[in-house]
Amino acid sequence: MTEQQRHQFAASLMANMRENILPYWLDRMTDPEGGFYGRRDGNDRLDCEAPRGAILNARILWTFSAAYSATADERYLKAAMHAYAYVITQFIDREHGGVFWSVDRDGTPCDTKKQYYAIAFTIYGLAEYYHATGDRKALAEAMALFDCIEAHSRDRARGGYIEASTRDWHPIDDMRLSEKDANSSKTMNTHLHIIEGYTALLRVTGDERVAEATRSLLRVFLDRIIVKDTGHMGLFFDDDWHLLDRAVSYGHDIEASWLLLETARVLGDDDLTVETLAATRRMAIAALDGMWSDGSMVYELHADGRLDAERHWWVQAESIVGQIYLALFHGMPEYDGRARATWQYVLDNLVDHEGGEWFWSRRADGSVNRTDDKAGFWKCPYHNTRACLEAARLLKV
Repeated sequence: MTEQQRHQFAASLMANMRENILPYWLDRMTDPEGGFYGRRDGNDRLDCEAPRGAILNARILWTFSAAYSATADERYLKAAMHAYAYVITQFIDREHGGVFWSVDRDGTPCDTKKQYYAIAFTIYGLAEYYHATGDRKALAEAMALFDCIEAHSRDRARGGYIEASTRDWHPIDDMRLSEKDANSSKTMNTHLHIIEGYTALLRVTGDERVAEATRSLLRVFLDRIIVKDTGHMGLFFDDDWHLLDRAVSYGHDIEASWLLLETARVLGDDDLTVETLAATRRMAIAALDGMWSDGSMVYELHADGRLDAERHWWVQAESIVGQIYLALFHGMPEYDGRARATWQYVLDNLVDHEGGEWFWSRRADGSVNRTDDKAGFWKCPYHNTRACLEAARLLKV
């Protein structure tokens, strides 16, 4: 791409964030009584009494904090403060530590299990809020959650982190994040988002304990989670790191390909960065097995060989950033243009130009998926906002 095309691409991304994504959450999902509504269905009907998840609220906190840091728009700061107040008062478990998985609209804990994925996202949101505001109470809360994960989830004998515990940190039978997941004790997904949260915390603190844990996590990816003979990541493991199936998640591969390199760069270890650069280049190229000629990336290849060709919103968002990383850091400049093709697919197929935000997905037959939520427990503004912010930042380099 020419310099002018790069600037136009960046401007288009930021315009979508400002005019399509964030107004939806400001105008249609903000609960004036506190926090954010728990759900709008695929037809954009509000369910104001839906339970509210820690993951969604932590992601909203991250989104508006990051948007404020990038733009200095006071509307985003106000929204970030609104999200922060709700997370701190409703989701933090003041008796046992950690965060509740979900609460009712009135703030009553609904599901009290400790899912380390959710705790990690809360660290991610709090670290970004601290970066945006300098609020040291937010940083103290983030460090307390870091201590919870390190004390109760980290497997110091075999490496990595377990999935979940009871409210008071005892073993739990069902560790799954959702019904579609395998009930395994260690997963790629939870490790990816712990390292994401830890990297954000390390960036704002420089804390040596956070650095040690982050470095250890990166080694787990390089040595355990990335499958040596394919370049893809394994998804589900037992305690001893035996891979439980050979399914491929193209979206997670492309997301991790840039997040792990970001982690290595924040750690500042030259040798580790070189090693991570090679591993993530291979991972990103493997992920492109899921890229179609129209610029979209399909969802998943099941272990039995069945292809899930649905185009999820978050997969397209992450593939935009991952392809720009291929261009900038891996010496493959053609992927600047291919990232723009993915963005054009998003504009043509996933952005809801009338109602705001992006649809959950396009199905394999091309139809809009209205079965899954427009906003909800798993449908958030962080993947697409982050793609707009990160890609626009990189394109202006």
